[in-house]
Amino acid sequence: MSLHNDNALVVALDTSTDMLACAASLIDGQTGETKLVSGDHMCRRHANVELVNTVDGVLAQAGLDRSDVGCYVVGRGPGSFTGVRIGISTAKGLARGANVPLLGVSTLDACAWTAWKAGVRGKLGILADAMRGEVYPALYMLVDEGPERQFEREHVVKAAVALDEWRQAADWDQVQLTGDGLVRYGKLLGEDETARCVERDLWWPSGEGLLLAHAAGDGDPARVLPIYTRLSDAEENERKRLGLAESAQSEITGVADELAGRHLQFRPMGAADAEGASALEAACFEGAGHEAWTPGMFLSELGEDVAAPRSWWVAHDDGKLLGLAGGMVVDGDVQILDVAVDPAHRREGIARKLLSHVSYDAQMLGCTTASLEVEDGNEGAIALYNALGFTEAGRRRGYYGVGKDAIVMTAPLPLVLPVNNASPEPTAAEQRVWPLPAPERTVEERAEIERRRLVLAIESSCDETAVAIIDADGNMLANQVSTQIDFHARFGGVVPEIASRKHVEVIVSVVDAALEDAAASLGLEGGAIAPSELAAVGVTQGPGLVGALVVGVAFAKGFACAAGKPLVCVNHLEGHLFANLLAQPDLKPPFIFTLVSGGHTMLVHVKAWGDYEVLGETLDDAVGEAFDKVAKALGLGYPGGPIISKLAETGNPRAIDFPRALNSRGDYRFSLSGLKTAVTLYIEQETKAGRTIHLPDLAASFEAAVFDVQYKKAKNALHATGCKEYCIGGGVSANPHLREMMIKKLGRQGIRVTVPPLSACTDNAAMIAEVARRKFDRGEISPFDVDADPNMTL
Repeated sequence: MSLHNDNALVVALDTSTDMLACAASLIDGQTGETKLVSGDHMCRRHANVELVNTVDGVLAQAGLDRSDVGCYVVGRGPGSFTGVRIGISTAKGLARGANVPLLGVSTLDACAWTAWKAGVRGKLGILADAMRGEVYPALYMLVDEGPERQFEREHVVKAAVALDEWRQAADWDQVQLTGDGLVRYGKLLGEDETARCVERDLWWPSGEGLLLAHAAGDGDPARVLPIYTRLSDAEENERKRLGLAESAQSEITGVADELAGRHLQFRPMGAADAEGASALEAACFEGAGHEAWTPGMFLSELGEDVAAPRSWWVAHDDGKLLGLAGGMVVDGDVQILDVAVDPAHRREGIARKLLSHVSYDAQMLGCTTASLEVEDGNEGAIALYNALGFTEAGRRRGYYGVGKDAIVMTAPLPLVLPVNNASPEPTAAEQRVWPLPAPERTVEERAEIERRRLVLAIESSCDETAVAIIDADGNMLANQVSTQIDFHARFGGVVPEIASRKHVEVIVSVVDAALEDAAASLGLEGGAIAPSELAAVGVTQGPGLVGALVVGVAFAKGFACAAGKPLVCVNHLEGHLFANLLAQPDLKPPFIFTLVSGGHTMLVHVKAWGDYEVLGETLDDAVGEAFDKVAKALGLGYPGGPIISKLAETGNPRAIDFPRALNSRGDYRFSLSGLKTAVTLYIEQETKAGRTIHLPDLAASFEAAVFDVQYKKAKNALHATGCKEYCIGGGVSANPHLREMMIKKLGRQGIRVTVPPLSACTDNAAMIAEVARRKFDRGEISPFDVDADPNMTL
């Protein structure tokens, strides 16, 4: 689409660098003249605070407001880890809230256009700062028509290496230099090279440069993603940590015995999979022209000395290998080397899911296309590949034998993947016409929506993107959760950078699903709830992972701003407290509340709603964190809570006498590092002595040591305060043994115990919506310069 095809006002923004670039371009409908209003300014580490108000300021200078914007343009990076996500998340919120197109552009292209607009012509080298001694290098030829790229894709390299490569070119002495990397690495330049740097004001992208650099696109904000130039540190080391544990089962499948029963798991292929993968290949392609891979061939693909990057994934169920897929990255294309699925489990979406993981890894390595070969006549596979966006690009006659041709197929990335918010496909975004058509409503329906005062709430504090919609009476009309467990399980815990990345990728789709669900709950057939039909937008402000929080906060601010709705910020910890109202609507203070989650453990005296006295917190590990660490020490995978809970069902909680720290009366603090160390020492001692560890007994004894302390401190607090009500919250509150113990033991003492619904124990937006609804009713509205607060407390 063209920027000014249908709409006169376009707003561009970028926070990939220390420059907050923002500009509005307005075409006079009568004269056809373009008016540019700029709000560019240096904004180190304050982008999330200033961005929305900067956009409003630029619009005010143009004599217009948010409702006049017909399109947004956003810089996709490469750039600062947090900065890129703030810009894209805000832009996604603005575009989705206003139901207008969003176009993404390379920040490097914008920088080149900024120099071009200033009159620079000829060869231009950009050194954009990538931190850690690295830059994003980019060469352009600036002709009268505009900049022409001299490179295929954005990448990252050491600053000194980039300069050394450029110096090998015959025309190096003609190359002019720009980019914010010159601030940090200009000292690497010689005197004559320094003289060829353009003026300093042009080293950063400008709002006008973004507008000039815009590329064609469908305008759907769900499909605009950051430009990735590297894997996260955790992903870089992934192949060194393949497999979960050494056990009898893992020798066959690469999966620990305790995980083998988990239903249909997807994970990177490990060396232990070679034999099973070869057997699966032979079964899948029996009678076909394709020659099955040997175990040795699979092992060679997993070696650290492979010439080109590989991505191999497997699917397993109950310890049995059901599918595999792998690809090799060559010059921006991922060549799919193999796809095989157990014949008894075809048409279950396994091949699609495997290819989604392989293609996602390829995208993280800079690939823009995928290619593969399939035997002519394999109609099932060809139909699948067509559905994923592959088209025939050629044929290899007799490739699989006489009369057995290979069809060569190619597809752009990301692949065309279905949106399933319960378990999202990587980078999937629904193919649809954008902007969306306005919903059709009767007068009565509009009045009912207005009466309901719908509040949409967003939760993104850790590794789940969640959106819920609640009405004025507390009725939950939508509750969508997009989990990232598949991505973090391979690392044994949450990787903050991946969590933030996934929030950016799925947040629009999860919001869309919630808006659709709310319309269905209200019996509306004229379309999903429109942002303009909401009464307010709530969002988790903190605490949590800062990279994850900023995505939700930035999106919510843009979304609320564009829709013209008030913003309500919510404390995540208070959300876990209010989750109990979903199970017991008549719950009223005063009462004692225990929060047990992956990141927090605390005992709270709730004197009134909003009046909280924290009696004690953990001095080290949170309960959920301790479960994860013990599970990791045992080689049981992530997340640890459900695995240990399952093992404990058949174990003896008195088998091992683990310590109970800080268990004296009147001390409401918690400490779990000693218990974790005791478990680790026990494992080491038993292993050294050659004794087999009875995992169910260990799990049950560990649980008992944790939960005994939780019970005793809750009981003491109840007696000290005189409260007759008790409730619990957080991910660990889903543990059936903890719930049962608290209900039985405290119930015998005349205490009414409330536990949240299982669906509201882990991070979810329903609890955030409940808090946001109440704050909105009290008029507690947040300004658009609010930022995420990763250290927020009750």
